[in-house]
Parts: sequence; C-alpha cells; structure tokens
Amino acid sequence: MDRTERFYRIDQLLQERRIVSRREFLEALEVSLATFKRDLEYMRERLNAPVEWDADAGGYRYAEAPRRGPRFALPGLWFNEGEAFALVTMEHLLASLDHGGLIGPHIAPLRARLAAMLGTGDSSAAEVRKRVRLLAFAQRALPLEHFETIGRATMKRQRLNIGYYARSTDERSERDVSPQRLVHYRGNWYLDAWCHLRNDLRTFAVDGIRHASVLDEPTREVSMKALEEHLAAGYGIVRSGRDVTWAKLRFSAERARWVAAEAWHPDQRGLVEPGGRYTLEVPYRDDRELVLEIMKHGPEVEVLAPRGLREKIATLHLAAAKVNGRDDMAGDPKR
Repeated sequence: MDRTERFYRIDQLLQERRIVSRREFLEALEVSLATFKRDLEYMRERLNAPVEWDADAGGYRYAEAPRRGPRFALPGLWFNEGEAFALVTMEHLLASLDHGGLIGPHIAPLRARLAAMLGTGDSSAAEVRKRVRLLAFAQRALPLEHFETIGRATMKRQRLNIGYYARSTDERSERDVSPQRLVHYRGNWYLDAWCHLRNDLRTFAVDGIRHASVLDEPTREVSMKALEEHLAAGYGIVRSGRDVTWAKLRFSAERARWVAAEAWHPDQRGLVEPGGRYTLEVPYRDDRELVLEIMKHGPEVEVLAPRGLREKIATLHLAAAKVNGRDDMAGDPKR
C-alpha cells in the first residue's frame, strides 16, 4: 500500500481497537519500524493527528483532548502523490487565473490540505507553484461582491435585478434577469440569463454589471439544450440575432501547421489542401471576435467567404498599412 493508504489504515486501527501496539501496526502495514515512525510523525505534524503513546497500555491511541490547531479528520477519499500533484497543478493554474480574488479565499482549505499531503520534496506544492506559470491576457478585473451575489443566485436559482453597462453601445440599463449559468470565456466571466426586459436569452459580461440584488421571485428556467444552442450556435460569446453565417478561410501552408490543430468552434469543418494549405469553415453570428482572430494571422490567411467579411478584412488591412506607414500606393513611382 502507498503512504496515503497507510495513513488511512493507521486511523482505522486506532478507531477500531482504541489501543494499538507497535507490533500490530507493523504487521498490518507491512513496513519497517523506521517507515512507521515517519508516517506517524507526518500525521502528527502535517495532519494534526492527536496520536500519543500510552506507556501503561503499551500502545498508541488517540488523545482525549484535541490538539491545538486545525481539527484532524481524514477525508473519505485519499489521493496518491501523483493525483495530489495533478490537483495542486490545477489549483495553481486556477489561482493564476483568479487575479480578482474571486475564488482564492474559498479554495484556501483545499490548498492547505493538498500541500500537507504532498509534503516536501521534488513534487511539493511549493515546487509546482514555482515551476508552473500561467500568463493571463486581456483579463478584466471584477467586483468581488457582484460576482459572489451573481454566483449565489445562479446556484440557488434566484432572480436578480441588475444595473448593466454595455460597452458595445455605451448604454446603461436596469433589468430583471433569471440567471442560468456562469461562463468563463477567453479570460473573462459572462452570465447567460433570461432577460425579463427583452423576454429572451441574453449574455452579460459580469464586469459590466454595476449592481446586483436578489429578488424574492422565482427564476424562469431555460433548458440546457436551449442554453447550449445560445452559446454554441455562433462563433464567440458576443453575438446577436438568430441567423448563423459560415466563414470560409484559407491559411498558408506555414500557418496551417498551427491552425489545423486549433478548435475555433465545435462544428467547424477543416480540410488540408494539396501543397499544405488549410481551409477552415466556422459558423458565426456576430463577426467581431472572428475578425480579431483573422487579423491575428495577417497575410497568412485569406477570407474566401462570405463577401461582406472578405471586404471588411481587406479594409482593415488597408487601414492598418496606412497607420503603420506602409501604404503601397504612396510609394508607387507610377502614381
């Protein structure tokens, strides 16, 4: 058995027999005396286990008076070192994303338990946090009190009154919404909710919610199927309307080495052409996010369809060239 299994077995023996001799422990655990002593010391020092030696009874037992510090309690499920290492890595990545401090305080007990389980050594929690780094980009700060109010209402199925600022239109509004779910997308949080003002599903940027208060009214429930269609039917979370348009893009052979392995949309269609070029087709409703993705690839991508998207990208490339002083016409000696 591994180390964590031995901790569980030690606890089980102490619970069942009250007094357990050193010989009984060694036989049950099938380890050396030195290993048993290290395990016992770890449980006392790291997990705050109140194990003491009773000289009169000739064995170990749990002390009647609890030790100072965190209460000792073994979880119902133990993780081995490899599993704990993976969890600490996940926890570290989550903490790196959580610049607004939204989740960190709530996972502090988990962090302490995982650190105690891993202990010290090559795969310690401290080593994971030092050797793994996540750089978050274009992430917006969120007011903690609004996020917690919104999250609690979403979980408890409570209606909200919110004040909302829409950056796209520079307009403010107040409305009642029935929160359906929170979505973390491209470094930012969004709320999918039924808007009672518009009588339809809407997506709200959480950092655009200026105030949020719980109402004493039941929420309007929306099926998960409808939510999935609302989120996934068009490219990007910033979208409007019901109609879906398909974009057809062709990437150079060099750029195809990256793009062919990327997931732009669950329903995308891709084809590697002779010569290595790559054609990608993706659905979208609002083209703003799609335009940003296309522009990142510069001249390495060509918009084949639709015509409106092709013309928009061409106009943006021309404007960017002029801003950067690369207007080809300006330097043409034939002009």
